Amino acid sequence: EENEEEPEDASDPSEGDDVEGQWESESSSSSPEDSGVPEDSEPPGEEEEEEVGYWSHLIFYCFPGKSHSHSATKYVPPQVRRAQETLDDKKREELGRLKKMVNGLINRLSEPNLSSISGQMEDLYMANSRKDMNETLTDVLMNACVTAVAMPARLMMEHVLLVSILHHNVGIEVGAHFLEAVVKKFDELCKSDAEGKECENLLALIAHLYNFHVVHSLLIFDILKKLVSTFTEKEIELILFLLKNVGFSLRKDDALALKELITEAQRKANTAEKKLQDQTRVRFMLETMLALRNNDMRKIPGYDPEPIEKLRKLQRTLIHSSGSGKETQLRVSLESLLSADQVGRWWIVGSSWSGAPMINDTNSKTQQKLHIGKVSSKIMELARKQRMNTDIRRSIFCVLMTSEDFLDAFEKLLKLGLKDQQEREIVHVILYCCLQEKTYNPFYAFLANKFCEYERRFQVTFQFSIWDKIRDLENLSATAISNLVSLLAHLLRTKSLPLSVLKVIEFSELDKPKVRFLRQVLSMLLIKTDAEELSDIFVRISDNPKLGMLREGLKLFLTHFLLKNVQAKKSAEEASLLKERVELATKALQAKESKLKL
Repeated sequence: EENEEEPEDASDPSEGDDVEGQWESESSSSSPEDSGVPEDSEPPGEEEEEEVGYWSHLIFYCFPGKSHSHSATKYVPPQVRRAQETLDDKKREELGRLKKMVNGLINRLSEPNLSSISGQMEDLYMANSRKDMNETLTDVLMNACVTAVAMPARLMMEHVLLVSILHHNVGIEVGAHFLEAVVKKFDELCKSDAEGKECENLLALIAHLYNFHVVHSLLIFDILKKLVSTFTEKEIELILFLLKNVGFSLRKDDALALKELITEAQRKANTAEKKLQDQTRVRFMLETMLALRNNDMRKIPGYDPEPIEKLRKLQRTLIHSSGSGKETQLRVSLESLLSADQVGRWWIVGSSWSGAPMINDTNSKTQQKLHIGKVSSKIMELARKQRMNTDIRRSIFCVLMTSEDFLDAFEKLLKLGLKDQQEREIVHVILYCCLQEKTYNPFYAFLANKFCEYERRFQVTFQFSIWDKIRDLENLSATAISNLVSLLAHLLRTKSLPLSVLKVIEFSELDKPKVRFLRQVLSMLLIKTDAEELSDIFVRISDNPKLGMLREGLKLFLTHFLLKNVQAKKSAEEASLLKERVELATKALQAKESKLKL
């Protein structure tokens, strides 16, 4: 055998020597420890196995194109193999123990002990990895709820309510993982024509996930549209079942979409009259839809909103955060859930994904490039120096640098056709460029003002971005702080941003950078604004009970910090003007306080 292998090995002797040396070192380091006896007394069977393993490995290494019968392409020493098996056994044992604990909690689940069980589940989430917990919880709930017989409605509600509480308290990945598993199982069973009640049970889970604010109405409408498009007897039953559970909530959330769905269902019913044997069910479904459209609950037999309302009240008491779910609702479509493995789970913040590139990604990039047009290499080099690391940021930067004025920049930025998250980059780049200027450039302030007037969402994004900069003042340069002061003063003076933007500053814990920053902003605002406009600016925050702390902090700061040593630092004329304006601002802050107290 060795003589036969020599001509093949001779083609690359160094490679063969390296492999042989590596192989011998691996086997020599592992075999004495594993066998527990000296090498001389090793049984002949093990030597033969290692020799066969060595030659198969060497042939595969030198000739990777050749296929051979061994499934393992790389030799794993017994010691490493045993360690891996031990780790697998430990992991399997831990998962088994975890499943027993979760199963025990789910079996005891009922409305009276929901509080204690949700607390114990949260502790399990803290003690174990979220991936293991999500998979275990989903598996246990699917086994408990998805059966061939119809599950009691009360039981389904309690199980989904537990998921909803964990979704709000632990994180949205809990509800997202469970929802994806349920939707994929539902789609699979709908295609397979299963005769049991699994589809109804899965649809009940999705309906209650919507009722308890885990998922948005978008998914429910997608499922209803899919069922209406098929329109067989089985689909009609599922439509009726879903409308009975969530119909009136859908009408409240999106009446227009429900109206369009009813019109489509009526059209389908007219065309499919002859095909369907049971016409009474179709008529009943249309009557139910009309009752929903007319908001007539009496015409829907067996409809009882009481249990859901009672559990929603319980949900509000068990959720830690103040928001009842609008921020944590998953606005995800049916198509996105079914193609999650191909296009990623964008609805989960921070979720990792490694798969095929987005389908329309290349098209969107080319469109963006077409919008920008040609820019000089100097501008592109400047964009690179300013760390504009994405195509969208580079596009926005090039528009800002090449525009004639702020109106021209505003129109060109709108023509980029950016959507949702991409639009926010406009605000981030404007603020970044403004702070990077060596001297303050009012171009950015007028452009920011234009965007705030155009849509409220830009105003909110500017507010959050400025909050981030205020929190990070100690890390900003003196020039950047000066530019930020001028920009903020302009936005406050033009009423693009309300004075409540300063509520992020904790007046009880002011440090030197924040005191200096606040003094400069308020001085500029008080001196450069007309008396009437200044009064309006401060009055806007005087009637909001939630801004009481901000009002008290501003009054204290104006009288003690701003007027202190003002005559030493400013001329007599400026000092007297500042005193007048401070009195005016203080009166404006107190204008509606007395009414509120009364």
